[in-house]
Amino acid sequence: MKKYFIVIILIACTLQSMAQVKVESNLSAVEMLVGQQVQITVAATADKDANVVFPQEATFPMGVEFMGAIEMPDEETDNGQLRRQRGYVITSFEDTLYYLPPMTVKVNDQDYQTNQLALKVLTVEVDTTNYENYFGPKDVQDNPFMWEEWSLSFWLSILMVVLLAIAYYLYLRLRDNKPVIARIRIVKRLLPHQKAMKAIEEIKAERMVTAEDPKEYYTRLTDALRKYIEERYGFSAMEMTSSEIIERLMASGDQQSLAELSQLFQTADLVKFAKYSTLINENDANLVSAVDFINKTKIETPVAEQQVKPLLTKEEERSQKSRKVLKISIALLLAVSMMLFVYVVYSVYDLL
Repeated sequence: MKKYFIVIILIACTLQSMAQVKVESNLSAVEMLVGQQVQITVAATADKDANVVFPQEATFPMGVEFMGAIEMPDEETDNGQLRRQRGYVITSFEDTLYYLPPMTVKVNDQDYQTNQLALKVLTVEVDTTNYENYFGPKDVQDNPFMWEEWSLSFWLSILMVVLLAIAYYLYLRLRDNKPVIARIRIVKRLLPHQKAMKAIEEIKAERMVTAEDPKEYYTRLTDALRKYIEERYGFSAMEMTSSEIIERLMASGDQQSLAELSQLFQTADLVKFAKYSTLINENDANLVSAVDFINKTKIETPVAEQQVKPLLTKEEERSQKSRKVLKISIALLLAVSMMLFVYVVYSVYDLL
C-alpha cells in the first residue's frame, strides 16, 4: 500500500511539472522568395531554476537549408516563470510548400516537442521565351581615358581660375585705394539776424567765463553786431570804426536804438583800448541793447537752401573713374566665372 502511495505522488509531481512547462515555435514569415532567409524561434517557458536544453542543430526536409542558430535573450513572464528562446535561420532555393517537423527541447531531462510549422517558398516569374535579352555577369571593364571628352571642361576650369585670380587682384587694388566720394550737401543758409542771435546766445552761455575778461566779452559782442550790420545793410562794418558805423546808420535807423547801440560801442572801445572796468549789470544792459537793435532792424525772409557740391581735382576725378571701372570689371569677371563653374559642373556630371 505504501508503494502505491509513493508511485501516485511521483505521478502527480510529474504531471504538475509537465503542466508548468510550455514549448512552442513560430516563423518570422510564412512566405519567402527563393534565396531569402527566415527565422524559426523556439521558446520554452518554465521555472527559473529549470534546466532547458535546446537542440544545437535542426533537421529539416530536403530543399530547406539550415544556416545557423542565434542566441536570444530570456524574458520573464507575468507568473514568475522564465521564457528562454533560440533562433534557427533557414533558407531554400526551391519553390514549394514545406512542412517543418517539430523540434525537441529538453526541460529537466524530459523531452518536449514543438508545434509543426509550414513554409511557402515563392519564385520570381522569368520570361523564358526572351532569354536572349538576359546577359550573364561581366568582368570589370577597363575603360580608357578619353581626353577629347574632358578637354573642354579642363580648359574652362583653368579659365575660370584665371578670371577669379584677376578679379581678386582688382579687388585688392580697389581696397588699397582711398575712396573718393563726392556728395552733394544741402546747406541751410541762416539769415543775418539768425547768425547774430546764435553768436549772442553763445556769449550768454559763456557769460560767467567772459565776465572775468571784459575785453574778450565786448570783442565777441561787437564782432557779432558788425557782421550783422555788414550783411543787413551791405557795407563793410568789420573794417570801420564805431563812430563810422553809427554815422552810416543814422540816416535810416531808429534814433533810440542807435543811441543805445552808440553807447554799447563806446563802452566796448573804452574796455578794449582804455582798460575800462565795467560792472556785470552794465554788461547785461549792453547785451540787451544788442539784442534789441537786432530785433528792431531784422528782415524776415524765407530760409534759402543751397546745394554745395565739392570740387574735385583732375587726379581725384581720374581716381573716381578708375574705381568705377574696377567695380564693373570685378562684377563682370565674377559673373563669367559663375557661369563657367555651372557649365563645368554640369559637363562633369554628364560625363560621369
